[in-house]
Amino acid sequence: MNNGYLILLSSCFLLLFSCNDKKAEETHEVKKSETVVVLTAAQFKTIGIETGSIERKNLNTVIKANGYTTVPPQNRANISTLMGGVVKDIYALEGTFVSKGKTLATIQNLEVTEMQEDYNSAIANMEYLQLEYDRQKTLSDENVNPRKTFQEVKSKLAVETAKAQAAKNKLQALKVSLSGNTSLIPIVSPISGYVGKIGITQGAFAETGMTLFEVVDNSQMHLDLNVFEKDLGKISVDQEVDFVLTNQSNKSIKGKIFGINKSFSNESKTVAVHARINPSDAKDLISGMYVAANINITNKTVQALPKEAVVRNGDKYYVYIQEEHSKLAEGEEQGHNEVHFKAIEVVPGTTDLGYTEIKWVEEIPADAKIVIKGAYYLLSTSKGGGEHDH
Repeated sequence: MNNGYLILLSSCFLLLFSCNDKKAEETHEVKKSETVVVLTAAQFKTIGIETGSIERKNLNTVIKANGYTTVPPQNRANISTLMGGVVKDIYALEGTFVSKGKTLATIQNLEVTEMQEDYNSAIANMEYLQLEYDRQKTLSDENVNPRKTFQEVKSKLAVETAKAQAAKNKLQALKVSLSGNTSLIPIVSPISGYVGKIGITQGAFAETGMTLFEVVDNSQMHLDLNVFEKDLGKISVDQEVDFVLTNQSNKSIKGKIFGINKSFSNESKTVAVHARINPSDAKDLISGMYVAANINITNKTVQALPKEAVVRNGDKYYVYIQEEHSKLAEGEEQGHNEVHFKAIEVVPGTTDLGYTEIKWVEEIPADAKIVIKGAYYLLSTSKGGGEHDH
């Protein structure tokens, strides 16, 4: 009985150890399958996997922001008229360049003629009253005429002088000549720039306060970027900005920050940051274009890899290195070598110019062959899916 019991007990221990060894072996295999990928030489060639080595790159740490192109108020003109009238002639076309002082159109109003008559009449009366004023002053000083007569002439001269000045101010505001006899009011561009929308047609009545022409000077084009509150502490004047037009080509355009608002723009808790665009790049832009911008915060030389070399699995990031040993698969003929790849955990840093900064969790050989093309395929093979880090 005792011998049988011992044999049974020994069998149980052997079975238990066997199960534990098998479980440990399975655990090891599972762990290995998550970090090691094996491809045949044919797969390696078909997929087009490329390897390289770590590089030293000068990368920028950036803050991403969206916004739009705009021009300052002093470089945009909405031109109206101080006096309504019928549009007589239009001399400008939309999209054409006009210089400051250029007459864009003329408006006819007969009241302008009356203003000129009032001015010329007041000037003529002033000339007469000035002579009379001088004569009466002399007589008054010699006590020949009553001083009251001198005061009356002085008062009339002041009234006519005021009339002449009022008529002159009106005519000058309307850009109408003080001399001559005309009923036409010139509509003059106050700035040099390109004509935008024209809001009148020939023969129509132009009312006061109505925008007749839009003129924009694009030479002072800048960006209005929306930066979130959490990033404001990193933003400062003179930082470089790279941006692309979201609806145009991917050509990168440069600018520099010149101003930061001190109040929130809207309920989204963003602050407007203003960046001046290089004049050579601004000439082909128009106000209101939407842009995606990178504000360059720091610039440093770091270890980096092409960004497609870094893949994400869950909340961790990896790169793959090609292991040096290759072996024949059992039962396979010569020439069907296996290629082994091992996933190495990394901490990615900034991404710029198509490269991502790499910080190693564990050291790798200096001459390691790092997969720079095809890493996502290796991750998909090992896990049946994955997310590419962009």
